[in-house]
Amino acid sequence: MLVRYRYRINPTPGQRRALARALGCARAVYNDALAERQRAFAAGEKLSDSEVQRRVVTLAKKTPQRAWLAEVASVALVQACQDARRAYRNWFDSLSGARKGRRVGQPRFRAKRGRQSIRLTRNGFSVRQGGRLYVAKVGELRVRWSRALPSAPSSVTIIRDPDGRYYASFVVERPAIPLPPVDRVAGIDLGLCVFAAVVASDGSTETVPIRDTCVRPSVASPASSGSSAENVMARRTGPRPATGSRLLIAGSATGGPTSTTSSPCGCSARTKRSPWKISP
Repeated sequence: MLVRYRYRINPTPGQRRALARALGCARAVYNDALAERQRAFAAGEKLSDSEVQRRVVTLAKKTPQRAWLAEVASVALVQACQDARRAYRNWFDSLSGARKGRRVGQPRFRAKRGRQSIRLTRNGFSVRQGGRLYVAKVGELRVRWSRALPSAPSSVTIIRDPDGRYYASFVVERPAIPLPPVDRVAGIDLGLCVFAAVVASDGSTETVPIRDTCVRPSVASPASSGSSAENVMARRTGPRPATGSRLLIAGSATGGPTSTTSSPCGCSARTKRSPWKISP
């Protein structure tokens, strides 16, 4: 079966710029492929997958508006075009009922913000001696190998998260290893009277009671039941000052008048080291 193995990569500043260029070009090709298919659908024109790829990749490189597409590896651009084709195919299959599971919506254009990724096949990357990941027109990337790959990867996806971290997700083939057989299985059911009930296949049942701290309210300690708690309740239940009350002009420590500032809650503040005073 095919599985994914994901690893953290640490590109250099120059490699980060090259990856950002590749991510931007792949995003532009993906959006151009969606726009070309939408234009053809509105005009009643039937386009093949190869024709869409020829227009948004091959012919686009010869135009002044898309001449910068030649600065990145063509395999990343081709795979971006294939991703757009697969997005439309999944949408049509979901509408017709050929695709099972949750309904797939119409493909949307990719934005600059958020998670960015490019997909490369075997002719666009390789794992070299020393554990370096070579990406076409980017260079050798340093990979944090947390575990070994079970087989040679068929493709890799370079991912840049919104937090600026880069990852490499390899698609590898791994043999299916079934779990060993067991004589007894159990299921867990959460309830209201008990926290959980564990029912085994042999008919036995075990219950996990709800702890007292889950149903009983916390009791205040004697140390916290003094005047401080009473003051808190008095502040909560006491009368509140009117919103449009008149502000007082307080005097300074030397007896001279000081200016005050008003607030929406009917409070006044002196500018010379004085806390807020509630006016009557």
